[in-house]
Amino acid sequence: MKITTIGEILIDMTQTGTDANGNAVFAAIPGGAPANLAVAARKLGVETAFVGCVGDDPFGAILKKTLLHYGVDTSGLQTTDCADTTLAVVTVDPHGERSFAFCRKPGADTQINRARALEAASHADMLHFGSVSLAATACRETIISAVRRAKESGALITYDPNYRASLWNSEGEAIGIMRSVLPLCDIVKISEEETLLLTGREAPEEAAEVLMERGVKLAVVTLGANGAYWKYGKDSGTVPGFRVKVADTNGTGDTFFGAFLSRIAKHGGLSHLTPERIECYVRYANRAASITASRPGAIPAMPTEDELTEE
Repeated sequence: MKITTIGEILIDMTQTGTDANGNAVFAAIPGGAPANLAVAARKLGVETAFVGCVGDDPFGAILKKTLLHYGVDTSGLQTTDCADTTLAVVTVDPHGERSFAFCRKPGADTQINRARALEAASHADMLHFGSVSLAATACRETIISAVRRAKESGALITYDPNYRASLWNSEGEAIGIMRSVLPLCDIVKISEEETLLLTGREAPEEAAEVLMERGVKLAVVTLGANGAYWKYGKDSGTVPGFRVKVADTNGTGDTFFGAFLSRIAKHGGLSHLTPERIECYVRYANRAASITASRPGAIPAMPTEDELTEE
């Protein structure tokens, strides 16, 4: 089963420290949650493809080169001269936690061609998307239409809301739009910080139950260093995380979900799932995310298949 991801691809201008004068120093790191997930799963041995758009500029060239380097199918990657490649300025606090500011008025990532997106969605085995693209009116309908097309064609639909407050006009707008697509989704991953926003419930167990009521088949709530909670039908469980010294948390959520989905794609989708397998897949994803957190950057920090042992 091949994983196709659709949405934003951008440059994370990530703070790496300060110079002798106290000025912040930044590195241009390829990023964007759907692109990150495509690379994470590909590095773990699963075929992936990315559908999105970059600017006709040096940053866009870097992003395409990065996807190609890791073996991601770029036939759905478009280039536009109508907007520059999107930038996300990422500052990191002493604990490794991030804050974001976006250069996206508009950004090239919002210029996805509708016809090409629908074509890619029609042939997807598994289609993954997030909410950053839903925040942009320029591409929101394209993304939702592609998800609907993929679902109609029998694809497995996966969703990571990935809330970024600065991209929305208001929290109320974000809640309405981010929740509206839940009935289209088969597998949803949210973070512990997003439970209230996405479901109106704070406790992971209650949040997962709400997701199931909206039609989601498999819900996963990541709990940071404490691991992840999952719910599938009437079964559920919590899998502890791995303790590591954190370099930065950029890309850890994408690594987790990419690793988790890579196991589902590799082993036949939802039809072969059992509680025991889900526990193994979550443990595998926890381990992958912990390795990413222990190293700087997002894509460069993601583990390879050789670094993980599948149970």
